[in-house]
Amino acid sequence: MGISKTEGFTSLQNELAATAKALGHPARIAIIEHLLKVNTCICGDLVGELPLAQPTVSQHLKELKNAGLIKGSIEGTSVCYCIDEAGFAKIKSFFEHVQLTLNQKKNECC
Repeated sequence: MGISKTEGFTSLQNELAATAKALGHPARIAIIEHLLKVNTCICGDLVGELPLAQPTVSQHLKELKNAGLIKGSIEGTSVCYCIDEAGFAKIKSFFEHVQLTLNQKKNECC
């Protein structure tokens, strides 16, 4: 496998790329949608909502947490997950910048 040359990019570019990668699976989108609906969730609850085994759900949760899109707290023997608003604020800021730039450059592209 080739070496990733991420050091040539800003930390924000690397963070946004990691976030986009974490969002690149339909199960992770479904997890986020479920967390938005219920506001907080235990991993076992998600297994009942998704057509995936518990270890697979746990792996998807790990990816979302590593990307800063969800956070979790331990409650007894379970981990309770919720949306990490700071992660989504970065995404929102990026797309607002893109939209603003596009609005300013209307009809200046091929």
